[in-house]
Amino acid sequence: MNDVTIYTDGACSGNPGPGGWAAIIIADDDSNRLTGGESHTTNNRMELTAALEALKALNAPASVKLHTDSAYLSNAFNQGWLDSWQDNDWQTSSNDPVKNQKLWKALLEQADRHDIEWVWVKGHADNELNNMADELAVAAMEPFK
Repeated sequence: MNDVTIYTDGACSGNPGPGGWAAIIIADDDSNRLTGGESHTTNNRMELTAALEALKALNAPASVKLHTDSAYLSNAFNQGWLDSWQDNDWQTSSNDPVKNQKLWKALLEQADRHDIEWVWVKGHADNELNNMADELAVAAMEPFK
């Protein structure tokens, strides 16, 4: 299993509004950048999409360290939110439907395919690759404004 490092970020102008996402994938001495966007979305959807698209881009199962500044994304995996949501038939603890279910389910499929460590990093701080992912996500949003 290859070791892969991924940095992801999502951006949105207004929430909802036009949005962009970006992922930087580093494997061995090679790196790849992925970006995309939508005309009407939310920041959380862009954060989830960035992680999903990065994981889908991996040709084979990998040992992944996925860095995100989204507490929503990292906590869902690291604090067992996804397990609780599934046990509760995709309802939150307040019995509301979980938002972004389609993206969460697709991420769970990728989590089954890969060995993923979800690493939360502070956004807009001193992490060079997180800042680069942020710049790419903001740039990816521009055509949708």
